Amino acid sequence: MRTSPEAFLARLARHAEAQPTGIALDDGHRRVSFAELPGEIEARRRRLADAGAVRVALALDNGIDWALWDLALLLDGRVAVPVPAFFSDAQHRHLVASAGLDAWIGPAGEAHGFAATRDPAIATRRVADLPPLHAGTTRITFTSGTSGAPKGVCLDATAPLTVAESLAAVVQPLGIERHLAMLPLSTLLENIGGLYVPLWLGAGVHLPGVAALGWRGASGFDPRRALATLDASRPHSLILVPQLLQALVEASPRAPESLRFVAVGGARVADTLLAKAQAGGWPVFEGYGLSECASVVCLNRPGEPAHGVGRPLPHAEVRLDDGGEVRVRGATMLGYLGEPAAGDWHASGDLGRWDGEALVLAGRRREVFITAYGRNVDPQWVEGELCARPAVAQALIHGEALPANRALLVPASAQVDDAMLAAAVAEANAGLPDYARVREWRRSAPFTPENHQLTANGRLRRDAILAVHGDWLRGASNLPVPCSTPTKE
Repeated sequence: MRTSPEAFLARLARHAEAQPTGIALDDGHRRVSFAELPGEIEARRRRLADAGAVRVALALDNGIDWALWDLALLLDGRVAVPVPAFFSDAQHRHLVASAGLDAWIGPAGEAHGFAATRDPAIATRRVADLPPLHAGTTRITFTSGTSGAPKGVCLDATAPLTVAESLAAVVQPLGIERHLAMLPLSTLLENIGGLYVPLWLGAGVHLPGVAALGWRGASGFDPRRALATLDASRPHSLILVPQLLQALVEASPRAPESLRFVAVGGARVADTLLAKAQAGGWPVFEGYGLSECASVVCLNRPGEPAHGVGRPLPHAEVRLDDGGEVRVRGATMLGYLGEPAAGDWHASGDLGRWDGEALVLAGRRREVFITAYGRNVDPQWVEGELCARPAVAQALIHGEALPANRALLVPASAQVDDAMLAAAVAEANAGLPDYARVREWRRSAPFTPENHQLTANGRLRRDAILAVHGDWLRGASNLPVPCSTPTKE
């Protein structure tokens, strides 16, 4: 099962014929109907050809323009490189040079060597020696590494569309007519699940700028502003990372009535957070995916009991090797930029087990630590329980070879004092076995993409955090025996 750009374009044409006045794209200022959509895409394809753009950076805020340029690049077979807004100047330069970009759509292109053209939207530069790409590459999605140097995942045009068709088949019975993009469209998960999937279904996509969604930079988030946008747009579906789900549920324990499907992924979701959301009527479905597999691989289905991260999507094959590592085939990457081509099966680095047909994750191969007492601990499990408490925005747990697990805690606001953090730790510990409990903790500044301590999907970059806080996290304990003792920096 491989879905081609031609099949996607034909699908859009059918929607244009069946519901010409239906709204395909809406950013709060402008609307594009399904009848208008093919023409808008074609106009941008011509502009790309006139500019001679082949490898193109897409550096816009969420909105109709982002969507139309992305669709034009996809359907034209050019190389699209979405640029995360949180990347530093150094990361932007690395992205431009390593991908050999010759065109830039968005502000600040001149800072990276691109010059204005007759087309006000497209800046270009001459590239003498194009870096080689894997054959068939039409999209490079960059994920910043712990060293700060982004790593490019090369995908062909069929991979994201294949995943989109799989997801559309799962959610089609829900009758979704409106999706609100809550994540930046430069995030592959939102790009596929929040743009291609709704359009495949003939649903409209609401695309306000990220500031209207409550984002303040790459790490700050105002849930009340996001809820106001939810109330105004009345979407049927959302895609969230765990931190956003936690913030929204804390701000509004009762779900907006319009919601029918809320996909949550990018990092492990605490069982207590899922239970609290579901108790409030939030239709939350946990999933699992990787950029190397064109985003979503597994998903819990509507109408089925939730188990782990759900069953594999129709396009995906999943198996566990002898060590329990999850391996995936179907819509996987061509390879990393500048590295050898990938094989058929992608080794995810995640550990898992089967619960019937559903995949249950058991942590990252390199992240599970062994305490001084020989107990294996998945830090995401403990971190998820801590972050399910209103006082804690982020947490990192470390206990490798230590008699007592330690935690860095990012308070949810400046009003959260040490007593409130201590109470949150005690509450989380009450539901954990002794070997997984947090015995010592410190307050921390937020983990963000800007300081290279967090991915766009909300995953902690542990090596980077350990590089900054390793002396305390790895140091000898001040406790003769485990006991709950907060410490301050």
